[in-house]
Amino acid sequence: MALDGIVIANVVYELRNVLIGGRINKIAQPERDELLLTIKGTDREVYKLFLSAGAGMPLIYLTEHTKPNPMTAPNFCMLLRKHLNNGKILDITQPGLERIVSIKLEHMDELGDLKVKYLIIELMGKHSNIIFCDDKMIIIDSIKRVNQFMSSVREVLPGREYFIPQTSNKANPLTIDFDFFMDNILSKSLPIGKAIYTSLTGISPLIANEICYRASIDAGESTSILNKDTGLHLYRNFENVIELVKKNEFLPHIVMGSKGPREFSSIPLTSFSAYEIQSQPSASVMLETYYASKNAASRMHQKSADLRKLVANAIERSTKKYDLQLKQLEDTDKRDKYKVYGELITAYGYGLEPGAKELITQNYYENNEDIRIPLDPTISPLDNAKKYFEKYNKLKRTYEALTLLIQETKDEIEHLESIRSSLEIATDEHDLADLKQELIEYGYIKGKSVSKKSGAGKKSKSRPFHYKSSDGYDIYVGKNNYQNEELTFKLAEGSDWWFHAKNLPGSHVIVKSGNKELPDRTFVEAAALAAYYSAAKDATKVEIDYTQRKNIKKPSGRAPGFVIYSTNYSIMADTDISAIKRVE
Repeated sequence: MALDGIVIANVVYELRNVLIGGRINKIAQPERDELLLTIKGTDREVYKLFLSAGAGMPLIYLTEHTKPNPMTAPNFCMLLRKHLNNGKILDITQPGLERIVSIKLEHMDELGDLKVKYLIIELMGKHSNIIFCDDKMIIIDSIKRVNQFMSSVREVLPGREYFIPQTSNKANPLTIDFDFFMDNILSKSLPIGKAIYTSLTGISPLIANEICYRASIDAGESTSILNKDTGLHLYRNFENVIELVKKNEFLPHIVMGSKGPREFSSIPLTSFSAYEIQSQPSASVMLETYYASKNAASRMHQKSADLRKLVANAIERSTKKYDLQLKQLEDTDKRDKYKVYGELITAYGYGLEPGAKELITQNYYENNEDIRIPLDPTISPLDNAKKYFEKYNKLKRTYEALTLLIQETKDEIEHLESIRSSLEIATDEHDLADLKQELIEYGYIKGKSVSKKSGAGKKSKSRPFHYKSSDGYDIYVGKNNYQNEELTFKLAEGSDWWFHAKNLPGSHVIVKSGNKELPDRTFVEAAALAAYYSAAKDATKVEIDYTQRKNIKKPSGRAPGFVIYSTNYSIMADTDISAIKRVE
């Protein structure tokens, strides 16, 4: 989700209410493309305004947090301090629905004269910038300088005139009418949603899809399906959204998915009515909360990168070993043939002449069909039989040894796949610590192993997921093999229900039944959780096995989380768990 013009309009509305008339007390530049302005408002409250021109995360919002500053302030920060310390905020505006915020400031120069300056924040992805201009909109400097080699559209350098680049030829959604909507937007040979967001400033794909949803129109359909009446109906829904912006009737909120925040918006997203909607007290809180969560997920992914690579390499090695073992097992298929050869030579070889090169006789194992058995003419028939029996016994021993090795390698691959699945759902460092400990215990990482079986060492701070079914039943989902084992064999009682993706790595899901008969809806929700927290979570349907805990057994010596069962039911489950309430 990118920051769109409607969210920026919401932010500007909030900033105008508290910052106009306020004075800048401090200016800091904690990162190369970030500013933090400390402003004392007219209400004597102190506000911190965070500005970021980062290509991946351009942002503007009020915050209560600070960040450490570099020992030496960057040049741009020093320039702003020179001009804007104690500067008064006269106005905060947004041109149209552009992703631009302009802060008009008044300050006293060296001669004691009042001067006007502009701090312009452009929130445009990789083109984001913070630009400082004088009262004639001549650029004094910017947090990112852009020369002619970097952009052929606009240079952002001291002395250049500031202007908003009109490269996209998009219209202002606040000013268009129905005729323009039909003639310049719905006339394009594009999917309807794309025609809207590529033609209007500040309208994101999310908002374009929302407008189509409100009009009961598929955003992916071509504009050619629309006539004047359906076009008018779509325009009315577009108009309703724009009217909310014009009247500043914002409703900042975050749409929560199964793994955290999914979307955010400052207008109601009716297309996400099935999801949990968390209302936010302000657009600033919404943005800070959303991106803090996204940052945490990104950091987790980075922190687990080494473990994921280690597990992937181990799986690759084990898979190659497994394939080689299967090929070697195929070579033992002729062992029974050698046994038959030995037995037939023993039974019928007494009549062979010395130096015979083969024995042709009836095979009483195959309906007395003739069989041709090669012989070594330099040895006796009895020694030929003995030689075939030796080959048989050698291949038999190889077969028995390989059968055990193949099962061990298969178990190892399944174990590693379960760890890889657990890495995908790890939510904090405690989860990673458990997974690392498991890899140490099984010899994939060198280190001191703390046995989970013996209960030695510190108690893990990692906790399983806890959900509440629509019917009020507690559902627990293991994040890793140790938790799966604990949930199934310690938390669960005999009458509780156990769910797991069929023949796939995944979490154990336990429903605490309280010795009651579970409603069908709870079965469906628990199965959905087992489907989502499995290796097949990206599929639309996953087959789930479920049974009561009393039917689950743990084979001796197997890896944690491995169980067997014979009495079970199966259900095809969705992987959408957005409607299931998670208990924090």
